[in-house]
Amino acid sequence: MVCPQIRGRNIGADPKARLEEAKGLAAAIGLVVADGFVLPIREVRPGTLFGEGQIANILTACNLEEAELVIVDGALSAVQQRNLEEKLQRKVIDRTGIILEIFGERAATAEGRLQVELAHLDYQAGRLVRSWTHLERQRGGFGFLGGPGETQIEADRRMIRDRMARIRRELEQVRRTRGLHRDRREKAPWPVCALVGYTNAGKSTLFNRLTGADVMAQDLLFATLDPTMRAIRLPGVDKAILSDTVGFISDLPTQLVAAFRATLEEVTAADVIIHVRDIANPDSDQQKAQVLAVLADLGVMDGSDGEPGAPIIEVWNKWDMLTPARAEELFAAARTRPDEVIVPLSALTGEGCDGLLATAGRMLTGDAREYAFTLGASDGQRLAWLYAHGEVLADADDVTNDAAGPQRRVRVRLTAREAGRFARLQAEAHAH
Repeated sequence: MVCPQIRGRNIGADPKARLEEAKGLAAAIGLVVADGFVLPIREVRPGTLFGEGQIANILTACNLEEAELVIVDGALSAVQQRNLEEKLQRKVIDRTGIILEIFGERAATAEGRLQVELAHLDYQAGRLVRSWTHLERQRGGFGFLGGPGETQIEADRRMIRDRMARIRRELEQVRRTRGLHRDRREKAPWPVCALVGYTNAGKSTLFNRLTGADVMAQDLLFATLDPTMRAIRLPGVDKAILSDTVGFISDLPTQLVAAFRATLEEVTAADVIIHVRDIANPDSDQQKAQVLAVLADLGVMDGSDGEPGAPIIEVWNKWDMLTPARAEELFAAARTRPDEVIVPLSALTGEGCDGLLATAGRMLTGDAREYAFTLGASDGQRLAWLYAHGEVLADADDVTNDAAGPQRRVRVRLTAREAGRFARLQAEAHAH
């Protein structure tokens, strides 16, 4: 396994931590890493990424360890991958390829499998030239006109494009169905708490601890791919929905950013986001930055879509693995950030989980305040929404008439997020 450290890139990332993460990716699909090292690269070679001397060193290491596969923890172009395979006389796979392999093994639902296949096809489309090098040699002339190889490649690309178009149509139908389910949940009086975090931070272990479920929870990267939801009870909240989501990772392949965006759509509709961090990981701060960057890209952070963002609870998981000195150091750092809500716990032992539930309950009910709305007397849909999502304090007896017809005034307690949702409902009604 080779982890390229390119000058001017990977700023802020610890090369050793990056290498350990890459080894974890390999272990996630059952590969045994014989050797792994970081290679500094001063200048990227367009044809091979590495210099000739570095390629010779990689070949020597492969021969010594009798390695059959070379994993490059970075993005390789099709040409770089082909040239490295020729020089090393071994199969070469890059970071994108190995993550696609993991996702291909783990996807459990029909939607997950469709998303993985779409990402695979997108990845393969640019690498067909590798599969048909034997046909390229049959081509005559100057290469301006395609010979048999070119014809085969174009036929394959057309088949891939057609299949990708079919998958996108099927995924769009799945998204519409999930959107209907989400709309139904929004009409129901159940708030949603979404677990997010870097891969292998312990989200599924915490999910199982809080819900009593048996979601796959292993010390593996990307153990969870498909979103799972269960009902839980919170202090002050009779029923809430807890959602477990796919883990984030640095440099997620562009094919997967697009393909798995739908998997994270549940986060955008969450009332509370629970950000689970592996606080015992030395690279935890870098992982946090990656997660927050993805959340910002999804439009989850404050001020998106014209409404307040969902509050975030930062869970410091694996607290039981810290030394007392390290725990005190983290507490001291937390005291300098009073605007952040932090809950230390151990999902494995259950210590601190009650505190998390209490904090989530306070967040769902604590910022509620009184609002007054004027509705049409026949506007039963929005009135029912207010009854489902808030605490109605006064209603309907003081019916008045104006140019728009009979009106009724309603006083109701809502959280800021629910008030924003109701404002959107009203705007949609006026637009129609």
